Amino acid sequence: MRHSEKYLRLGEERRVLESKQTAIPTRGQEKGRGAFARRPGMSILFELRYPTKWYTKLFTAIVALIFFAGLATLAIAGFLVYRIVKPNRTSSEINMQSFPGRPDAVEFEVPGPAGHREGWFFPGFRGAPTIILCHGYESSKGELLTLVSALQDHQYNVLVCDFVGHGANSGTTSFGYRETPELKAAIDVIGQRNDIDSNTFGIWGYNLGAYVALREAENDKRVHALILDSVYDQPKEMVKVEVAKTGLGGFPFMVRAAEFSFEWLNYEHRQDPPLSRLLNSVSGVPKLFLQPADEPVLGEATRQLYGKAPEPKELAGLPHGNYVSLGEDEKRMYENRVVSYFLLRMPPAAKPVK
Repeated sequence: MRHSEKYLRLGEERRVLESKQTAIPTRGQEKGRGAFARRPGMSILFELRYPTKWYTKLFTAIVALIFFAGLATLAIAGFLVYRIVKPNRTSSEINMQSFPGRPDAVEFEVPGPAGHREGWFFPGFRGAPTIILCHGYESSKGELLTLVSALQDHQYNVLVCDFVGHGANSGTTSFGYRETPELKAAIDVIGQRNDIDSNTFGIWGYNLGAYVALREAENDKRVHALILDSVYDQPKEMVKVEVAKTGLGGFPFMVRAAEFSFEWLNYEHRQDPPLSRLLNSVSGVPKLFLQPADEPVLGEATRQLYGKAPEPKELAGLPHGNYVSLGEDEKRMYENRVVSYFLLRMPPAAKPVK
């Protein structure tokens, strides 16, 4: 009996000891439990990193989908912007000796990497004003020769030249940022001639050319008349127009991503103000705004700039924009409108020259 009681007592002691050992956590377990007790947020991070619940897995999948969709949107937008800023170039050559209007080749240098440029000068009355024609996006000076002839027939001096990324010029367009110094350089060179009125210039421009014309006029008192066809307030607006033409403008954030890519490419111009901010500087300069009905985005931008512009100003609606793509009858009506406006606002009367 004594031995059996002894064995029973030893067995009970062993069971008590084993239960205590299993109940007492190890030092690592105590540290881990204490850490989670002190910082419950770590359990949330652990769950996000190693999801076990269905809603955590769903949340992680949605986040990953949004992330990769954003990357894909930026990649596509970057490719679109690259294609947009490198338009297909069309270059025209003419025989200066036999071409009607007796044009002269004009060469000038643009500050910075743009370098050498060349234009065509068509003489009118000696001492008369000069009208500069600024082509639009994906166009060139060679496509404006009929408008040149219409103006030269009324004794105006006329100058046409190609912007960067257009015509014979390599590079990428900036929709006005880098093109404005090109126009200024052309005016400076033409202004040195002794057979024109070096203080009186008129400028016609279409979209890209219209932005450049107005930007230059805001800083150049030699500009005395403007015709602005489909003008926009900021260069990134043209990116929006061109992205929409690809059919991808309806995708979420595609336009904004393209504008972001374009602004990154032109980061040095991030401080350039929109045209509307400096419009008061062209007070007293006659301005004709041409609003196209077939280009609603540019038409609305033109209308808004007209509303903000100081007098004198006029707004005329057009059934179609882009002069170079018009049919013969529409093109003739367009030319008559342009010539009539310049004749009224800046007549080509010859003036004494030095």
